Amino acid sequence: MELKQQWKRPMPGKRYTYQEYYDWDDGKRYELIDGSAYLMEPAPEWGHQSIGVKLARFIDEFLDGTSGKVFQAPFDVRLNTDAGDNTVLQPDIVVLLDRSKLSGTGCLGVPDMVIEILSPSTSSRDIVTKFNQYLHAGVPEYWIVDPVAETVSAYILDTGRYVCTDYGKTDEAPISVLNGCVIKLSKVFVD
Repeated sequence: MELKQQWKRPMPGKRYTYQEYYDWDDGKRYELIDGSAYLMEPAPEWGHQSIGVKLARFIDEFLDGTSGKVFQAPFDVRLNTDAGDNTVLQPDIVVLLDRSKLSGTGCLGVPDMVIEILSPSTSSRDIVTKFNQYLHAGVPEYWIVDPVAETVSAYILDTGRYVCTDYGKTDEAPISVLNGCVIKLSKVFVD
């Protein structure tokens, strides 16, 4: 009698911790939000990836010679390691200025900046669910990049709430957590 391999994977309606998330081995990518598993879409479209590469490259060049680091997904951001450890997000881009937060496959605690690039299947999660997770955790800067509209909504944390500034393709968008870093969006929204 041949034994079938049992894949470790999330079951609908069940709540999970980071350790359970880390043990899943069904070959798919997930995010964990307040213990609930969310399946990540297959690889994003090329325009999404092109924007991500350009943004990460500009930030990486700015950080050259500093202790800061920029990372692209997949990269685990564990926002509440001290309170249940049941939220693991996979932002498109993460900026960390404090290397002591690096651990294994990602970041323990709150990163300095997160960038999400909208995709049709995940845009509502990025705009609502993850927005609220980042706000509640105290992420200082959160950008939502819309590749179709060619816009950036930059949310800066100010006394417990996000203040938004919108930028278009012809604008220059400053990164507040990186004093002096300004990104020319005309060089991001190209192709």
